[in-house]
Amino acid sequence: VWNATPLDAAEAKADPQVQKICDQMLKAIEDQDREAFIAHGTEAVKEGTTDAIMESIHKTIGVRMAAGFELEFLTSLKQQGHEIYLWKLSFKEGDDLIVRMAMKDGKVAGFFLQ
Repeated sequence: VWNATPLDAAEAKADPQVQKICDQMLKAIEDQDREAFIAHGTEAVKEGTTDAIMESIHKTIGVRMAAGFELEFLTSLKQQGHEIYLWKLSFKEGDDLIVRMAMKDGKVAGFFLQ
């Protein structure tokens, strides 16, 4: 028997520390600040986030963020030993993206904008 219970929208909140890390990473994208972006990352994230990648993300996402955006936490889930957090990033011009942040042992193991 399938049973679905609707959740009160007010219940959907990210852990405050996780929210702070996501906010810092988005600010780093907006500012094109690689060091701030990788500050909470695993070694793989630190090694894999080159200056060229940071510049590319800034040009495609950061510039749009500077014009205004809203961030809405959606949910969290567990996948392959990681805690996955999802947000809706809504740009002032009308487009939306999904922010997907994977955490492992208190560090960011992946940060994806879809």
